[in-house]
Amino acid sequence: MDARDEESSATKSTSQPLAVETLADEALDLVGTRFPQAVGALLGGSAAQGRATASSDLDVAVLLPDGDTGRRELLRHHGRLAELFVHTVSDVPAAFERDRFQRRGTILFLYENGLPLLDPYGHVVRARERARQILAAGPPALTPAEWERGRYLLTCFMDDLADAPPTARYEQLALADGVLREAVHLLTAHLNAWTGIGRWLPRRLLNADPVRGRALLAGHRTVAEHADPAPLATAAAQVLSLCGGPLREGYRQTWGPGPGDAAPPPLSRRSPR
Repeated sequence: MDARDEESSATKSTSQPLAVETLADEALDLVGTRFPQAVGALLGGSAAQGRATASSDLDVAVLLPDGDTGRRELLRHHGRLAELFVHTVSDVPAAFERDRFQRRGTILFLYENGLPLLDPYGHVVRARERARQILAAGPPALTPAEWERGRYLLTCFMDDLADAPPTARYEQLALADGVLREAVHLLTAHLNAWTGIGRWLPRRLLNADPVRGRALLAGHRTVAEHADPAPLATAAAQVLSLCGGPLREGYRQTWGPGPGDAAPPPLSRRSPR
């Protein structure tokens, strides 16, 4: 076997999916070792879906008794990186609400699609059912001010991208990222769909709208590969047309108190005697 064959063999060994059962055993051993007081746990992410490889990390949700401390923590267990989403039982509703407010549903999807590892009291079952209900209802609607700001930002990024010369590649790529991000934000909000960041941005986008989503992603790729912003501009303009069109002149954003500025105390009124 020559060097190229050895490299190819090593690449295949690290890219082949690992058995879900193997990763579930690893995750359960982690929970038992680090959290012997746990009253619930589940394995999420690619590991629970049979897509994890030797280099993948573990996404593990852990439920602790009330009175303990919830947190998000990264650690390494037997050589594998693990990201832990730790909550107490009574903290789960508030955690789900924070997740819903962000419109990404990271923890919600972890509970809905995860593989239960430990659930002696039924806490995981109840949390999964609540997560399904929230996800089915969709993320919170944008406020009128949030719609206007989204349209304004997307319009600005599109204008700047159109003005960027093909030779200004760094600027062009940064602006294309801005166009894609804001277009996804508006399109998923328009469809009452969940959004995402990182690898989950294209996944959530294509799940929400395969046609418009693919046009946005293909347009973004065309900017990266050919320095041509036209397809991305066309796809983004279609999103804007769904949300009220471009917003330039007439946009107004009011400022709140600055850091350290205290709001004036309310006027006191004496009760009539």
